[in-house]
This record gives sequence, structure tokens and C-alpha cells, in this order.
Amino acid sequence: MSKTILPEPLTALVARIIAAAGSAEAEARKVAANLVLANLSGHDSHGVGMVPRYVDAVQEGGLRPNTGAKATMDIGTLLALDGQRGYGQIVGEQAMQMGIERTLQHGSCILTVGNSHHLGRIGHFAEMAVAAGLVSLHFVNVLSRPVVAPFGGGDGRFGTNPCCIGVPLKRQERSAAGPPQGGAAPPGGSDPHAVGERGGEHFVLDFATSRVAQGKMRVAHNKGERVPEGYLIDERGAPTTDPGVVVVPQAGGLFGALTTFGEHKGYGMAVACELLGGALSGGGTWHRAADTARTVLNGMLTVLIDPARLGTQQAFEQEAAAFVDWLRQCPPGAGFEGVQIAGEPERRARVARGRDGIAIDDATWAELRAAGAKVGAALPD
Repeated sequence: MSKTILPEPLTALVARIIAAAGSAEAEARKVAANLVLANLSGHDSHGVGMVPRYVDAVQEGGLRPNTGAKATMDIGTLLALDGQRGYGQIVGEQAMQMGIERTLQHGSCILTVGNSHHLGRIGHFAEMAVAAGLVSLHFVNVLSRPVVAPFGGGDGRFGTNPCCIGVPLKRQERSAAGPPQGGAAPPGGSDPHAVGERGGEHFVLDFATSRVAQGKMRVAHNKGERVPEGYLIDERGAPTTDPGVVVVPQAGGLFGALTTFGEHKGYGMAVACELLGGALSGGGTWHRAADTARTVLNGMLTVLIDPARLGTQQAFEQEAAAFVDWLRQCPPGAGFEGVQIAGEPERRARVARGRDGIAIDDATWAELRAAGAKVGAALPD
């Protein structure tokens, strides 16, 4: 069973819990809005279901409310930031705002963020960049209980380690063979990052290097669902379709693990994210036994590029639009309605969920109520 809640009242409920856990009103509202935007985008794994874990992290001291990004080195085109264990939704936006400003001034910026609490959906930061007409690349590691097994391995050794790439696309008139345009902001509230200033339906590729995000296993477990074969191994290293193996302790207190996408290729990308997002940022990598801490720390390497400063802006816009149009004219394969590009599913979901509301399953709602009770913010029954 589930209940459906419109974005604005859901944001208000979540902000109330975050504020009760110690955040100033403005911070609580921004964190809540970011989480609800993830739900609106169709990524419930990074949405309001994270709140119980955030409350626990605050109470154990691993997440520090009202703390932001601190620059430890800044030469304009190169920027290093310490997240100081602040909310990743705050730290990440601050980092991107600084990086975008420097990229518009210098043409490019490489920035690192270390020691940030959970950054959430990395696609949000790519959307900020493409809205400013910039290309962005993001490599992120996850310091928490290791939930992903290396290719050929039998237990978890690292996190879901996301990679994200954003490319601004200028809107072009489509041929008659192309599908209709989308990208409207969802009813009930505008989304300034969904469609950029230049009017493009931007390419935003955002994926975990695991076969599926850990949060999606939490959602499936809460709904009592099984998952496809090939996603998981159990605590003995054997294949399983039970998402609970990575959500709750199994025999002997052990956990199962997620597999990487693309076998050795996804595994290689996961290691790259650990080295670039973790080691290079100074935030650290995972190389110790698992613990029960609820804190989730991220490191991120971001590269921002301004095509206009490269001198290729016109050719870039023309060639990118021509290639996307070429893809859209491809006839649909069996079982598909048509070809789409990264970013389109999220834009469609925002329209539908902004209009119809966001479904919260009963188990997640119970967890939200319990989190609120821990900090004295009672939610409706």
C-alpha cells in the first residue's frame, strides 16, 4: 500500500523533520526541496526515504547541520573544497555555484569536494551546469558500509560510486519524424534546473556504477518486491533476487552485495570514481571492515567547461543537435516506443508526478514518522 502526496506539502513535512534535527529553516527547506525533486524526477532512491538515515547521522555526529563548503585552495581554474560533513544538498550546490562562476570567468574549472555528507542525486549538479550553458563531468565515491562487490568478488568492498555527465543542448526544430518536445516544469512549483536558460532539453547522464542504486533496493525491500537476476549476491556470495540482503543483516550479521554494471567495465569505472572522487579529493577511500554507522560521506571530482570559451560554440551546438536529431529519427526497436536521450525520463516524471503527486509506500512513511518522532516532529498518522 502507499499514499500519494503533492510536492509542496511533502516538502513542508520533510523540512519540518530536518529543522527539528537541528537545521536552520532555510537549510531545512533547501534539503527537503532537493529530496522531493529526486522523487519528482523518478528517483525515489535519492528522495525523502533518505530522511531517516539523515536523522540518525545527525544524532551520531557524522552529519553536521548548518555547515557548508570551505575552500582549502582556490586559484580560479582549480578549486578544492572541504564539505565539513555538512548536508550534501547544501555543500554540493555551494560547490557548483563557485565552480560555475569561475568557469564563466576563466573558461574551465576543476574542483574537488571532500568530506561532504550524502550529496544525493548528482544529476542535480549537472543540471545546474547545463542551465548555465556548461559541460560538466562528475566522479563520486561513497564512504559508508561497502555494498558493491568487485567483479569476480564475493562481498562488498566499495559504494555505488556514481558518475554523471551533463551536456547543454540548444533546442532545434525537429523533423516530422521526431517526437514532440517535452521538458516543461512540473505543476505545483518551477524547477530552475530542468530546462536551461538557452532552452535546451539537455543531456544529463547520471548513473551508479553498481547495477542499480542501493536506495532502489531499500525501496524494493520496503515494497516487498523481488529484483531481476544479476543485481545481487547474498551474504555467501551466491546470486539472489532478494533486495533485503543489502538492506537488513542476514545470517551471522552479514550482508550481501550489489554487482557492478557491465561486469568488468562497470567495475573499472567504479574504481576510477573511488580514486578520483575519493583519493584525489582528499576525502578518502574505503579500505576497512564494515561498521554500523549511518553516516554517508561523499567525495567528488567535477570538471566544468564553457564551450563558448573554447571557440567551438556554434559547431558544438549544431553538431550536438544534429546528432540528437539523428538518434530521435531511429525507428523504435521491438518492445520500445522510441529512442530517448539521458535526461528525458526525469523531465517526463517531473511533469507527471508534479501533477499527480508522489507515491510513498507505507513502510517508508512509517520510517519517516519514526524519524520525526526521534526529533520531536510528529507527522500525520
